[in-house]
Amino acid sequence: MALIVQKYGGTSVGSVERIQAVAQRVYKTVKAGNSIVVVVSAMGKTTDGLVKLATEISPNPNRREMDMLLSTGEQVTIALLSMALQELGQPAISMTGAQVGIVTEAEHSRARILHIETTRLTRHINAGKVVVVAGFQGTSSAGEMEITTLGRGGSDTSAVAIAAALGASFCEIYTDVPGILTTDPRLVAEAQLMDAISCDEMLELASLGAKVLHPRAVEIARNYGVPLVVRSSWTDQPGTWVTSAKPQGRSLINLEIARPVDHVEFDTNQAKVALLRVPDKPGVAARLFGEISRQKVDVDLIIQSVHEGNSNDIAFTVTTPILKRAEAVATAIAPALRSQSNPKLEEAEVMVEHNIAKVSIAGAGMIGRPGVAAKMFATLAEAGVNIQMISTSEVKVSCVVDAAQCDRAVLALRTAFEIEAGEQGSRGAGESACIDSPLRLRPSAPLPNCPLVRGVALDLKQARLAIRQLPDRPGMAAKLFGLLAQHNISVDMIIQSQRCRVIDGVPRRDIAFTVSQMDGESAKEMLIQVAAELGWGEVVLDSAIAKVSIVGAGMVGQPGVAAKMFEALAQQQINIQMIATSEIKTSCVVAQEQGVKALQAIHTAFGLAGSEKFVVPA
Repeated sequence: MALIVQKYGGTSVGSVERIQAVAQRVYKTVKAGNSIVVVVSAMGKTTDGLVKLATEISPNPNRREMDMLLSTGEQVTIALLSMALQELGQPAISMTGAQVGIVTEAEHSRARILHIETTRLTRHINAGKVVVVAGFQGTSSAGEMEITTLGRGGSDTSAVAIAAALGASFCEIYTDVPGILTTDPRLVAEAQLMDAISCDEMLELASLGAKVLHPRAVEIARNYGVPLVVRSSWTDQPGTWVTSAKPQGRSLINLEIARPVDHVEFDTNQAKVALLRVPDKPGVAARLFGEISRQKVDVDLIIQSVHEGNSNDIAFTVTTPILKRAEAVATAIAPALRSQSNPKLEEAEVMVEHNIAKVSIAGAGMIGRPGVAAKMFATLAEAGVNIQMISTSEVKVSCVVDAAQCDRAVLALRTAFEIEAGEQGSRGAGESACIDSPLRLRPSAPLPNCPLVRGVALDLKQARLAIRQLPDRPGMAAKLFGLLAQHNISVDMIIQSQRCRVIDGVPRRDIAFTVSQMDGESAKEMLIQVAAELGWGEVVLDSAIAKVSIVGAGMVGQPGVAAKMFEALAQQQINIQMIATSEIKTSCVVAQEQGVKALQAIHTAFGLAGSEKFVVPA
């Protein structure tokens, strides 16, 4: 007999008829010999309606009172579903988050789960009851017993956390699509259903706006090894399994706020090639990385900074043994780029830098925590380590530093993030050394028959901030991102330009990063206020951007994947404004009005379309 946690979203319980259909599905699962805990969201658009009521009362409603209000939505659903089960003859009991024992931080509207007291829950399960739990909510650990909510996607988070706390056999997430698709079926009707996907890939896709699963839920599943399956509540299709390696023991105390960084990696076997002042026009990245791919050069990090005038910089890192080949390709293609550029501009230039190292922090607990990257930058600054390149993903932040400072950087980071010294790999040719904690988070090996690219995602709700002429010295990135973290502003992509200017004797670079659109204006105003004090130049905000990304564990060590993405964009005359990569993700910033076309072009280029068209129920 299995212990199963099932979660049903708002559309799945959006009417009396849908609630009765859910009751039938739950009843059938119980009759098959299983014990069931059901986590539900508020019915349909109930939460939206409650938010609307609140804003009619107050333009800026108190967050505590909003939690009191919004938590009522799920309570309606749990009571109705329990009644429906009882009508079928199935013993059931409804429980709020507080009654279940979901204890959270005392942080209204965005609380994280500390632990779950499972005694009462287990007693009802052992008595043969289906326990119907209100998702999205909990109660603070303080004596006041404040009602808290978990923020967007909170019911997913509740369900997976309960599954982890109970040691459930698996957790089923029921939604309005038949599983996890290669992209949003609202934008590409031929999006293909996946049989399985790794947690690492899903973490990237979940955070890129693939709204089937919230990233916090995937994070918990990854950290505690909870098997997940995403299925349609409208059909009996098998859905998509989200797989993870079995983790070593991890405490269920401080469930969501435990150590966000699991290990520190470094690679001293790297070199950097940068093309400065290349034309800012469609096709440039496609030509460069297309030729690199044809020469079988495997590239690690790729960054393209925000444009300056009619040109920008593209930089990439490679392992030392193939540096000469990479340099030769860049040098050979530079004249072709020059011939296309405005003759009034400075010519494109190839810059090669030896003796660099890549230092990274990684962990599934980094998502949505603006202070983690800031802490990394501050730690490096305190150690006197200057950052030459920055690359970010949902589960990793990487910095390129001087190789001579690598050991100092790793030791400082390991101390700051409380990473125990573990197995240390060799620094042989083509290998990266690694200082690991007992729990490791690396891109998981591709699943059997894994395609190079697993899925394509589009985020139309980001804004880009660029700061011109930031002093190029240790501590500046720490100050910048520390300020943002203090204001609870999460940063996604971070790109530091390769072009350096000396102004009044101070070397300076531009830095650009993306934030949520809703944070764009406030972040800009805050940064303008401190610009003079911290010695940086103009702060520029662009809210009309889109981020399109490819994700796939199969792309590791495969030259040509990024080039194929860039070529797909070039064929549609879509200009790439920024590029950032990690091991299993490549992201491009493009104009907002070209975002959907970019997604569709890339999805087609990688042959991800299926023969079946998916229609998402209204």
